[in-house]
Amino acid sequence: MAVKRIWHGWTTPENADRYQRLLHNEVFPGIEAKNISGYQGVQLLRRDLEGEVEFVTIMTFDSIQCVIAFQGEDYERCYVPSTAQKVLKRWDQTCNHYYVKEERNLRRI
Repeated sequence: MAVKRIWHGWTTPENADRYQRLLHNEVFPGIEAKNISGYQGVQLLRRDLEGEVEFVTIMTFDSIQCVIAFQGEDYERCYVPSTAQKVLKRWDQTCNHYYVKEERNLRRI
């Protein structure tokens, strides 16, 4: 049963594009390079708010054991590299994990 690992971080409007590039060019490729068994991928969501920009990452793993392989026994602890910490204003210290119970994809042609 798949697991979604959800995390939130916020930055200033001035740093938002820089942070997004950092994720795209360094953080996500670094995670992929670890070749973690059961890691399916990541989604990045972005929302402009008044005075700040919120980012949400949703990582998908095959199981909670695969999350532990990625983050260790304290698997709820967030993973924020120091380069990202320099650009972020604040961030969740922990991640939430959800079991996928149903998923439907509708394609319209």
